[in-house]
Amino acid sequence: MENYEKTGYLQNDFRIFHLNDMKKMEFSYHYHDFDKIVLFLSGDVTYSIEGRKYELKPYDIILVNAGEIHRPVIHSCHPYERIIIYVSSGFMQEYKDESYDLSRCFREAKAKHGNVLRIDNMEKSSLFAVCRELERSFSGKEYANELYQKVLFLEFMIWLNRALINNHVNYLENEVSNEKITAIIDYINSHIHEEVTVDDLADHFFISRSYLMHLFKAETGYSIGSYISEKRLLAAKTQIQNGKSVTEACYACGFRDYSTFSRAFKKKFGTTPKHSDNII
Repeated sequence: MENYEKTGYLQNDFRIFHLNDMKKMEFSYHYHDFDKIVLFLSGDVTYSIEGRKYELKPYDIILVNAGEIHRPVIHSCHPYERIIIYVSSGFMQEYKDESYDLSRCFREAKAKHGNVLRIDNMEKSSLFAVCRELERSFSGKEYANELYQKVLFLEFMIWLNRALINNHVNYLENEVSNEKITAIIDYINSHIHEEVTVDDLADHFFISRSYLMHLFKAETGYSIGSYISEKRLLAAKTQIQNGKSVTEACYACGFRDYSTFSRAFKKKFGTTPKHSDNII
């Protein structure tokens, strides 16, 4: 992705941080190749994700899928405090069967364009208590601590998905920065497994090719080709880690030939598609 930086590195199944910026900070748009959970604690902050903006209140939960462009916008010097959890998408796939899917909250956030969740009395909930215990566990060295951390994280994800399933969650309303660009982004993401070209988009949205390319670049910092390629690579990585063959994932995600796909995959992830199981 041309003008956006991939930030953060994840060498484990998950990782937790507690951050508190005491002065006003500037954050650039960025993305990750893992999923991200933010528990917002304090601050005067608007969170922008894929062209949509959310006005945050304390204890809001932000879900950012791998590859989604996002940034917080800080409006004042009020301390910006949050707990952040990085989560390997591949790890989450291990906890999915016919009766449960711990990545459901991420899928629904993406499908409903509802990346920010608000839970009544969150600060008094079991979900919040488990999150704080998980945070504390990373400062200890007690017996079987790594296993304990994994148990706590899984419990956190279970409580989060239960809240969603039992309708104890409100999806925060969002504002759209540019309705045309947001519609184009939504269209690309819903057709990422198909062949999508600039000409296709121009025809579908009744806009000239040159103006579309200029507008998309001006509003997002991407060329359309770069955006589509990045999304396809992330989708292919997920499919391979879920058991689909490399060749199947290549063509299912819109790549026309395997050699182009393999080169792009290695450039992005540092390994070949056949060895993608080594990617966290």
